[in-house]
Amino acid sequence: MPKRLFAVDLGASGGKCFVGTFADGTFSMDEIHRFAHDGMDMYIPDRTGRVSPRTVWDDTFIYRNIIMGLQAYRRDVAEELDSIGIDTWGADGGLLNADGDMLAKMYCYRDHRLDAMVDKVKACVDPSRIYEVTGIHFQPFNLSNQLLWLVQNRPELLASVAAFLPVPSLFYYFLGGEKRVDSSWASVSQLMDAHTHEWSKELLDALGIPAGMLPEIVEPGASMGTMHAELADSLGLNRVPLTAAAAHDTASAFAAAPVEDPAKALIISSGTWSLVGKLVPEPITTPEAMAVNISNEGGVGNTRCLKNCMGTWLVQELRRGWAVEDGKEVEWRELDALTAAAPSFAAVIDPDDASFYNPDNMEEAIVAFCKRTGQAVPADRGSMTRTVYEGLALKYRMVNEQICRVSGTESGVVNIVGGGSKNVLLDQFTADALGLPVLAGPTEGTAVGNFMVQAVGLGIISTIEAAQPVIRSAFPIKEYQPGDKAPWDAAYERFKAIVG
Repeated sequence: MPKRLFAVDLGASGGKCFVGTFADGTFSMDEIHRFAHDGMDMYIPDRTGRVSPRTVWDDTFIYRNIIMGLQAYRRDVAEELDSIGIDTWGADGGLLNADGDMLAKMYCYRDHRLDAMVDKVKACVDPSRIYEVTGIHFQPFNLSNQLLWLVQNRPELLASVAAFLPVPSLFYYFLGGEKRVDSSWASVSQLMDAHTHEWSKELLDALGIPAGMLPEIVEPGASMGTMHAELADSLGLNRVPLTAAAAHDTASAFAAAPVEDPAKALIISSGTWSLVGKLVPEPITTPEAMAVNISNEGGVGNTRCLKNCMGTWLVQELRRGWAVEDGKEVEWRELDALTAAAPSFAAVIDPDDASFYNPDNMEEAIVAFCKRTGQAVPADRGSMTRTVYEGLALKYRMVNEQICRVSGTESGVVNIVGGGSKNVLLDQFTADALGLPVLAGPTEGTAVGNFMVQAVGLGIISTIEAAQPVIRSAFPIKEYQPGDKAPWDAAYERFKAIVG
């Protein structure tokens, strides 16, 4: 009897719903709904009358689209469903009162209220102690920063909060789930003890965050509850079990990488962000790892030793700005052709420079960076985009060296999963910059991993390792061989001089 699972994959720029079918030892999946969404700027005066943009998510719109995906499943596939799993980006969440009402709009992690919060967290707790406990490096969007901001700036709101639910937990809850979060998502909060997989009482107390508002932590594959009977009836479905996928999308993506030897495989989950790392048995919380901002994020029976790097966000923002300038969108095919034809290494940028995090105009930010670092400015759109892709590949090389050094391993292959695995130019640049073969795919790596973790939780597959041959047989993997490394070596020296 086939087992049909449903995956909700929510990213920072859109969401997708898939149906996955396990039958006779094989696996197949189909996309049945997708939608675009983004953080919205709302201009609202605060209690002093000061107006500033507040970047928020439209949680109602996202929920509506999850329901539309389930309606499409019922209409086009079947009336019985064996499980639903949800994965999302690794920040943000909703505040609920005791009656389950949302108390405020759900802030987006790019909101500028967080710009100075890292220093405020460090003022409360010694940074080395935070890293020793959590293994997570310091980023503006960390949940530790978000909840400390709430403590310091909205105490009256905090007093009304019965529960804070991270993004995936919120949508599980709307469907009927318990107030739980899986360890892959909790681990990136900078509030979970990486060694015990429990919320750190020490850190919560130091930051003044009420422990009772946080959900129970469970492991990937655990039950999250069952769909509300009333919702199931309205959809014409059974009361579907809700299963914890690796709810942090990177954890699901890493679970989908068809890795043969974890010690030798550098994994890149490539999309709006680039998550670059390796699977290791235990967290690495040494001073050396902290010095290079390595994070230890919860995986599926392992730890993701990685760095959060900027991804194709820079190109997405360039394209968005050009659409405003031209009055129409630049076609990806046209932009790819211009990029391929542009000269190599017109300039070298660090994609993780703070000026690229959330600028008003990405092209102006890149121009300013080039001028500030004494470089020529890319002459046209193709050169601008190529500069970004080359910068990403050079950053991957640097991160690979750092991770290999702190983990005592050596990379022999690069596995790229996610939407970026379709980017032929970036895949080849990565092979060239690192001097390593690249295996690209699955493209929908996050959804694939979501399904595999659900399948392990339901007993369809015995372990996540047993899922690897299933993945390899179900999805084409494209291989890129490294070319001439000499020009990349020269560019890397320039890159290191700029990054410092």
